[in-house]
This record gives sequence, structure tokens and C-alpha cells, in this order.
Amino acid sequence: MGKSIVAVNAGPRRGWNTDTLVEEAAQGAREAGAEVQKFDLYRLEKYTGCISCFGCKRTKNAGRCIVRDGLQPVLDAIREADGLIIGSPNYLSELTASFRALYERLIFKNLTYNAERPCCNESPTSTLLIMTSNAPDTMFTGLVEGYKQTLSRFVGPTQTFICGNTLQLKDYSKTDWEWSIFDPEDKQRRHEEVFPRECRAVHELGAALARG
Repeated sequence: MGKSIVAVNAGPRRGWNTDTLVEEAAQGAREAGAEVQKFDLYRLEKYTGCISCFGCKRTKNAGRCIVRDGLQPVLDAIREADGLIIGSPNYLSELTASFRALYERLIFKNLTYNAERPCCNESPTSTLLIMTSNAPDTMFTGLVEGYKQTLSRFVGPTQTFICGNTLQLKDYSKTDWEWSIFDPEDKQRRHEEVFPRECRAVHELGAALARG
């Protein structure tokens, strides 16, 4: 039987950079024999980040978030999965609010506050974290490395992929303001020449995740 993989798009724009890379990784996993379940966080029922109810700190709920809202199916699916693919664009030098909501609840439910056993996750889920940004891909390596360390500790061994200098619009000339900080032609050229290679790279990372 193939692996079970959960793919999560934590960006709001379907078919754009983050969603495309998440789908490429998911397709790589499918082709390697995995069953993939995909979620778009911006299209779920209402949910929040962690509300500090501490329900997950009761022994009977160890490793489970007890809050019942739009994130419940995602958290339940990740708990049972062999692998996790999650992608988010960078907004204002951080990942999206939707990503953070899932991240808080994904990590906190496995955190025990016990010095001898700080994590109660007995079934680590191998993870691929993808971040996209219109800034250069070297600008946020520290941010992504921090997420990698925490995810590796409380969810499972984590790999990361950063895609920078992304194309934000099909036609920059149609904006009301002059976005002079960007070179639209350079962004378009990169999207046509480099982005396909990045898609192939995450495709292979997804396949490797499925192969274990």
C-alpha cells in the first residue's frame, strides 16, 4: 500500500506560485504511489489559531487538538498521514495568517511541557515546507530554517524549498500605481525560465516524500 500524503496550500491564490508548487509536489507523490489529500486553507470553514484551551494537555487528548472548527479535518488528516506538503507565500516577512493558524495548532498539541518528554508525537510525519516570495530567495532563509527546526522537532523530519522573485501579476502595467521597485520583464523571464525548473524540483521532492 502506498503512503498517505496531506498537501496544504496556505496561500489565497489558486493556480499561482504557491498553489502550483504544492500541486507539483503532490503530483510527484501521486506518481510515486501515494494517496494525496489536498486542502486549501483559505477555502475552509471558519477557524482560528490556537486558543490556549489546553485541552490537548490532558492525557486522554495527547497529540490531539480538541477544537472543532474548519481546521479539524486538516489536523486529523495530518495526524494519520505518512507525509505532509505545506506551502505558503511570504507576507510582510512572515508566512500567511492561515499558515500560522495551522502551525500553532499543529505544534502545540504535541508540546508536553515535560522536560524528559517534550514531544508526545509518537508517529513523526515527514514534511516538505515550501515558501514563495517576490523578494530574492536568499532573503528569508533564517525564517524558513526556524520553521524547519520546530516542524522537525514536533511534527517530523522536514525539508524546505524557497522560491523567490516570483511573478505576482500577469500584467504589471495594469496596476493603478507604478511598481517601480520591480522589473516586470525580469520577473516574466524568470517565471518562464526558472520557475519550471523549480516545479520539477518540488515534483521530485514530493516523489521522494512518498518513497520514504
